[in-house]
Amino acid sequence: MFLDRDGTLNREKNYLCNPDLLELFPGTGEALRRMQDAGFRLFIVTNQSGIGRGYYTEADMHAVNRRLIEQLEAHGVRFEKIYFAPEAPEQPSRGRKPSPAFLLDARDEFGIDLAQSFMVGDKLADLECGWNAGVRNSVLVRTGYGRTTEAKCSDRMGKAIVVDTLADVAEWVTR
Repeated sequence: MFLDRDGTLNREKNYLCNPDLLELFPGTGEALRRMQDAGFRLFIVTNQSGIGRGYYTEADMHAVNRRLIEQLEAHGVRFEKIYFAPEAPEQPSRGRKPSPAFLLDARDEFGIDLAQSFMVGDKLADLECGWNAGVRNSVLVRTGYGRTTEAKCSDRMGKAIVVDTLADVAEWVTR
């Protein structure tokens, strides 16, 4: 299970760089635990353009990620790895979504079967990342920018699954 971070697991904050401002969506821990208990290995795949734009440092991002991990460990959630693209959109980047590079890396590093995996996020680039990697399906959550993405990109949703929350994702993939 590949998951975007901001807007998917936690509330979207403008270039979140302070761990004290991290706010998980209600039910995130329980939903992730349910997916993990169903046999899914969890990965975060996140674009962090604020680093490339000079708004915050890579160390700031790692501090936010540590807080996220700490909060989710209380629910028994464990991430295999967090992949991040620090480049700004105009900078060359191997891994910036919609590139499938990090999903392909996880396939090679962890033996993940992408055809049985899902990419979950709140933006079109998240969905495209999954499609580009050949995942079973990409899932748009209506949290973060999800509702806006659904409205503005309805003609490009393709075969995406669209749900309200991460709990709905857990329900759908564990049926």
